[in-house]
Amino acid sequence: MYVVEFARPVCYNGNVMKHVLIISASPRKAGNSDILCDEFARGAQEAGHDVEKIRLAEKDVGYCLGCYACRKLGKCFKKDDANGLVEKMMSADTIVLSTPVYFYSMDAQLKALIDRSVSRWNDFGRFTGTEFWFIVTAADGNRDMMNATLEGLRGFTRDCMDGAVERGVIYGTGAYEKGEIRNLPAMHEAYEAGKNV
Repeated sequence: MYVVEFARPVCYNGNVMKHVLIISASPRKAGNSDILCDEFARGAQEAGHDVEKIRLAEKDVGYCLGCYACRKLGKCFKKDDANGLVEKMMSADTIVLSTPVYFYSMDAQLKALIDRSVSRWNDFGRFTGTEFWFIVTAADGNRDMMNATLEGLRGFTRDCMDGAVERGVIYGTGAYEKGEIRNLPAMHEAYEAGKNV
């Protein structure tokens, strides 16, 4: 009996094609963090990767009830979009988590999805080798003001997912009004990060 193994497609730069999942938690379509997601996606697509971007504002993701019904079911009992989104995360090679900074933390949309991922807690070993990028935006020009947000994201990826790899952070500082990010260095940084997935 012969076993046929199919190699994954190779990008033009010689790297293996990856499935890149971009989760944009911006409540504003074409808001500053959402724009940076598009730039990251453009770079990754040009590098030959398979890219999927999800806007959480267009999904129905309720908050976790802490009932732990998922321990018996293997997924959350709620009939919203969270289970499907968590499954997409489980199958991605690279995940971008993007959020505006609200009161020194990630926004509610992203936190709700992170909390709902507890339904697959026992499968978090799947994230070994999964690469994570963080995109954070804020009106303040001081990167240190984003530390609490990043610690929340890192608590999820570094402390809960053994073997997950943080590839980098794109800081969209000094952008408050919608679209202001277009004139800032973070645009180029997001594009280059995507190209170097």
